Amino acid sequence: MTDKVRLKVLGISYSQIQTGAYALILAQVDGPYRIPVVIGAAEAQSIALRMESITPPRPMTHDLFVSFAHAYGVKLIEVFIYKFEDGIFSSELTFSDGERTVKIDSRTSDAIAIAMRTGSPIFTTQEIVDETGFILEMQTGEDSDNTESSDTADDIVREPKLENYALEELERTLEKYIRNEQYEEAAKINELIKKKRNKQ
Repeated sequence: MTDKVRLKVLGISYSQIQTGAYALILAQVDGPYRIPVVIGAAEAQSIALRMESITPPRPMTHDLFVSFAHAYGVKLIEVFIYKFEDGIFSSELTFSDGERTVKIDSRTSDAIAIAMRTGSPIFTTQEIVDETGFILEMQTGEDSDNTESSDTADDIVREPKLENYALEELERTLEKYIRNEQYEEAAKINELIKKKRNKQ
């Protein structure tokens, strides 16, 4: 069985590359690696509300899902990010009612939003950490006194590598660069798109 690496939610940063997208930053528990996951605005809002311990006046979709599961005695055991392919993370939720254990496929952003509401652990594989993770560089000089707070969202402004974006996201980014007449950046994106299409 593959050894699982436990993760925690570190923060969310706005994507400078793709309009309307955000980068959810996951951190390796007891380890140096950070994993950026591209998510949409709705999921970012849901995760941010939970991070700030804000309760909306009416339940959001993830709140409703958790309430429904609790009403029927179903518990989320864990979230497992088991695959990374073509810029997309694949996850599964493991539920149990005490008698049966069921695994359900899920978008990673939804899985994490639900896990945060149930206090359930989040795991991935070492292979995914090696492929998509980065180590946060230590601050030097005056900033060295603030190393204890390096696990805050303000310190994380790292975006996913362009290579980790899905083909559709790269195509939208290419259109944006062309509209803005940023042809040098557009050329780089176009090369990545060609490589991804050749792999397919």
